[in-house]
Amino acid sequence: MKKIFVPALFVILVTSCKIKSYKNNNQENIFVSHVDPFIGTGGHGHTYPGATVPFGMLQVSPDNGISSWDWCSGYHYSDSIVSGFSHLHLSGTGIGDLADILFMPTNKKVDLTAKTTSRDQLPYKSLYSHANEKAAPGSYQVFLEDPKINVELTSSQRTAYHKYTFAKNDKQSVVVDLGFAINWDKALKTEIKIEDEYTISGYRYSMGWAKNQKVFFVAKFSKPISESVLIADKQIVNGEKADGENTSAQLFFDPKNSDQLFVKVALSSVSTANAKENLDGEKANFDNTKSEASSVWNKALSKIKVETPVDSLKTIFYTAMYHAQVAPVTYSDKNGQFRREDDQIVTAKDYTAYSTLSLWDTFRAENPLLTLLAPDKASDIVNSMLAYYDTKKILPVWTLYANETNTMTGYHSIPVIVDAYLKGIKGFDAEKAFEAMKTTMMQDERGLNFYKKYGYIPYNLLDESVTITLEYAYDDWCVAQMAKALGKNADYEFFLKRSQAYQYLFDPKTGFMRGKSEDGKSWNEPFDPKHSNHREHTDYTEGNAWQHSWFVPHNVEDFIKLHGSTEVFTKRLEQLFTESSEITGNNVSADISGLIGQYAHGNEPSHHIAYMFNHAGQPWRTQYWVRHIFDTQYNTTPNGLSGNEDCGQMSAWYVFSSMGLYPMNPASGEYEIGSPIFEKATINLEKGKTFVIEAENVSDKNFYIQSATLNGVEFNQTAITHQQILKGGVLHFVMGSQPNKSWGTKK
Repeated sequence: MKKIFVPALFVILVTSCKIKSYKNNNQENIFVSHVDPFIGTGGHGHTYPGATVPFGMLQVSPDNGISSWDWCSGYHYSDSIVSGFSHLHLSGTGIGDLADILFMPTNKKVDLTAKTTSRDQLPYKSLYSHANEKAAPGSYQVFLEDPKINVELTSSQRTAYHKYTFAKNDKQSVVVDLGFAINWDKALKTEIKIEDEYTISGYRYSMGWAKNQKVFFVAKFSKPISESVLIADKQIVNGEKADGENTSAQLFFDPKNSDQLFVKVALSSVSTANAKENLDGEKANFDNTKSEASSVWNKALSKIKVETPVDSLKTIFYTAMYHAQVAPVTYSDKNGQFRREDDQIVTAKDYTAYSTLSLWDTFRAENPLLTLLAPDKASDIVNSMLAYYDTKKILPVWTLYANETNTMTGYHSIPVIVDAYLKGIKGFDAEKAFEAMKTTMMQDERGLNFYKKYGYIPYNLLDESVTITLEYAYDDWCVAQMAKALGKNADYEFFLKRSQAYQYLFDPKTGFMRGKSEDGKSWNEPFDPKHSNHREHTDYTEGNAWQHSWFVPHNVEDFIKLHGSTEVFTKRLEQLFTESSEITGNNVSADISGLIGQYAHGNEPSHHIAYMFNHAGQPWRTQYWVRHIFDTQYNTTPNGLSGNEDCGQMSAWYVFSSMGLYPMNPASGEYEIGSPIFEKATINLEKGKTFVIEAENVSDKNFYIQSATLNGVEFNQTAITHQQILKGGVLHFVMGSQPNKSWGTKK
């Protein structure tokens, strides 16, 4: 157990040493000291511990070299072998890809011509220990036990920095392996070229989750290359260039004068010329970049200041703030260019293009959080999605390196656009955005042909029909809200009516949303609400009826009426949390995790559910269950996330909920009131304004709201608007150990 605490302690020590580099020397403002990047690297969190900056293009991080679900990020805390350090990684996804452009220092000549079928055969792999591994926002360090080399990594927005410290007089060498691949990824065409004695460049074309990924790179070393061995498809090649399906190189450097070797690496989706332009200038060095990365992170984390005597809560909160700002990632180059899926090179004008858009996950809380933390990024993300629409004439589902993966259900770029627009973020063409949303929801792909014909998707015509129908209904509601804001009344009425599609699938007899046949009458039988069959022959996506029957965030009042009464609704909702956690079936989805009864916090479809008690006149139940989720689903160990981080969503839930807010209907511009856990949380808004949330008497037992005031005026409602928050002010709660059943209820 002792090893678990080493990384966190190191972060505190290292960042404490850096206080001099900040203009503000007040210890309580060193927010990076509370971040532990190892949280989520164990269990099913799927995060990586390596170095990046907020929304940076590069994520330089260790790769264990295993292809398995829990190694989707390239790294898992249970491992003790490192295969190298690559430059692109995914944070918390359920599918693995990237790990492009692998570098690995070594102290011996290795045989790169030998064929390898697993990492065990890699001649350059090394053992490591968590006792000699450290991570902080913007930096990472590990000691490689086999070659006795200390590796340090840091990054700017578009350049990664490596620092290798070798044993005195030891051979100094670096392996570059472009054939290295994990999980879904496979190299198709690669090239390594020695440009001069300090510089190499090349490219890596691959196919995986992203079907057409092209990565160009340039690397500059601090010492001249004294010797090199180039390999193409396991054959040594003469000359200064190797190309083939799999290329690799071993480069050697003179150990005299210094035990240290530095490398700067930049990437581009467009060309090596652009990669060179992305490379930081000669004056940029490792130490300055590391200090600057820490400073940039400190500023990003300072957007919300929380006050509590419980240090572990600060660690969980600021690590969540950290994870909520590593994705999406910068995709366009310094000159604005980026590669589209169809290989066309386009230029982002007046915005930065972003990729790794995990929209099925992030539309729920991550994207709404960015409207508070980084509104400029929110408009850039919308513009990035509209650029994708220019290619396909359909809005994106889940884009990776500008490739449409078509992963997951719905078109949740739509609520992200609507949320931004209705909150006043106008740095994009609203008319074009509406055209894109309407066109997307009126086409025939991904079951929309059935949805348009029947008003819902019949289970016998498409798998996951219930989840898809419910999510299309919500997307329709979002389109309606945008139409209303733009004065398009006919469109508003059309999409608002279609957003009631959930009514077709509600079975009043069982209280669940169920698969319905195309005859409009018969249900999918036999029915077991606990049954899960992962992604095939099922009515639900990565879950069961218990978890997927609650997705009507846009019309909870009507949803309650379908149950017959508020009493029936709240009884069933309470049963969700108290039912046995048994999941039936022979192919249960691994994504069903973090179970509280049948509530599954480890996957996103459950994230809004606890807040529905607010709409049923029982906000104290929301307060109870939200606090229970805090206590059981998050902690400060590597296993501190109960499911996939999913590019910030798991953490965004915590950031919002721990302050006492949550965007249950993420495009509504409203936040539900939950149960704050901090004595004080200060949101630093644009133009110097602040919004403060205070929780008087809060503790692990005092989590029920007794009363509240907003700017000194009685506040007796269970939601607050984004616009109210932007005005600034103080929301003050008085907390107690027993529920006040009159607070927040309709009179």
